[in-house]
Amino acid sequence: MTVVVGHLPRPDGHGALDLGLRFARARGEPMLVVTVVPRQWSTPSPARVDAEFGEYARRVGVEAAASAGAYLAAAGVDVPVSYRAVPGRSVASTLVEVVQEAGGTVLVVGGSADAPPGRIGVGTTAQKLLHAAPVGVALAPRERSPGRSPGSPPGGRADSTADSTVDGTVDSTVDRTAGFGRLTVAFSDSESSVRTVAAAAELAARLGVALRVASFGVRNPTMYPPEVGLHAEDSVLDSWADQAVEAQRRLVSGGIVGAGVPRVIGTGTSWDEAVAAVDWRGDELLVVGSSDSGPLARVFLGSRASKLIRAAPVPVLVLPHPSSRS
Repeated sequence: MTVVVGHLPRPDGHGALDLGLRFARARGEPMLVVTVVPRQWSTPSPARVDAEFGEYARRVGVEAAASAGAYLAAAGVDVPVSYRAVPGRSVASTLVEVVQEAGGTVLVVGGSADAPPGRIGVGTTAQKLLHAAPVGVALAPRERSPGRSPGSPPGGRADSTADSTVDGTVDSTVDRTAGFGRLTVAFSDSESSVRTVAAAAELAARLGVALRVASFGVRNPTMYPPEVGLHAEDSVLDSWADQAVEAQRRLVSGGIVGAGVPRVIGTGTSWDEAVAAVDWRGDELLVVGSSDSGPLARVFLGSRASKLIRAAPVPVLVLPHPSSRS
């Protein structure tokens, strides 16, 4: 049982290491830091290019391990950590192979460097992993300056069926390598989503942290023609929110979560607004389930989940299809 971290040796590539350390501490498991280095072609070259290329790949791996080790040492690493440089032409497929070989329980990767600070950008590698990984994929937000929290778009609405402080920001004073304090699971009132909530409840119990259920609704600005007016759109969104409250209550009556588990609803005219309409803690993890349309025994990200991930101000764990979980 190992937390596998895909490490990209770049100046802003520490987010995955931080998040991997949090998972390793929370789960009580060792951490394997993997850097995928270029692989040579199978056809040998008559020149010395092969040897030079091999030496280059070796140096990349050594330098990546050294930089990751130095960073984790400075962060106060207190879990067993090993480092591997694995040759491969596809970063995503190589990481999947390593996860399978190492018995990985979760695969942690960083987001795209194009994302705003504090948010998750789903780049090419992450996108492939979110459609192929056999275990949960954890995505780290892009690093931001210390003491800075992501902006919260105005205009969002938050409804809560349990105590909650709504401010749409993240407490940036929390140690982001010290495990997790709360798991929030996204719920959309489908059979698959109910199973995701159940899996998140089991994970929260295993980690010994609090659980929260959250549903998000977005009002489409073009839902109705202008002559109908925005009041019709507000009415539809209000009706959806009422239905979401009832669906969340059924999680309690059905024994999926306890009556004391907070249940919140965030709505807005965009995913950013809807997500910012509920509070987020600095030690929080958002749990999202796979789409029913994906292949079994794999992570498969639907369009709604993809939008939710990009709006999330905290790390996200995408679970594989419920049928594949032990």
